[in-house]
Amino acid sequence: MRPVKESRLLTVALAVVMAALLLSASIATPILCRPFYYAHIDALRLTETTPWSEGEIRQAFDEMLDFCVGKTDEFSTGALAWSDWGRSHFEDVKVLFLLDLRVAAGSLVLLAALLIGARLAGRRPRPILGRGPGSWAGTGLAAVFLLIAGWAALDFQRAFVAFHAVFFPGKENWILDGGVDEIINILPAVFFRNCAILILVLLVLGCAVLIAGDVIYQRKRRKRETP
Repeated sequence: MRPVKESRLLTVALAVVMAALLLSASIATPILCRPFYYAHIDALRLTETTPWSEGEIRQAFDEMLDFCVGKTDEFSTGALAWSDWGRSHFEDVKVLFLLDLRVAAGSLVLLAALLIGARLAGRRPRPILGRGPGSWAGTGLAAVFLLIAGWAALDFQRAFVAFHAVFFPGKENWILDGGVDEIINILPAVFFRNCAILILVLLVLGCAVLIAGDVIYQRKRRKRETP
């Protein structure tokens, strides 16, 4: 049996891929989990504050999301009116949503390939400053997003505007008129805030799991190697 060699490069590669997978999967959760939106219909009293029934709201949301995740090429919002201006924004949203889903799928495949390839090649991650890839991925992501969360908590509206400026540079089509693009009336800012909270919670939990798992692994490893 050939000896297993350690690789810092493998540690860095695994940390980057783990971070990409956790981030993209966390973002994908509110996109793919439609019941998360449905729960807001009653919670935000949308059937009372808008002229549409729960069925019409669900249909409008489902058709809009089907377009944004690539299930259909035809944009529609059920019984709710929309404009070319609004459609152009959701075309931009579609690009971002599909990018995130592809990153999630690609990073999952790449992670599996790295782990299998390392095992076949007799390689394992070499700790950097006593930490393995899980700790580095979890610590890095947690630090960045806790800072962002702290800023957003102080002024969510400003953070919301900054988000659109970053991801839709030079565009204003994300500013929708509820009288023309009626879909925005069933997508209040509170829903987007709750999406951000859900993503942050999933990220923090995921980072905690990565860090804890790595700490346990490193302890067991040191015990095995101690004569």
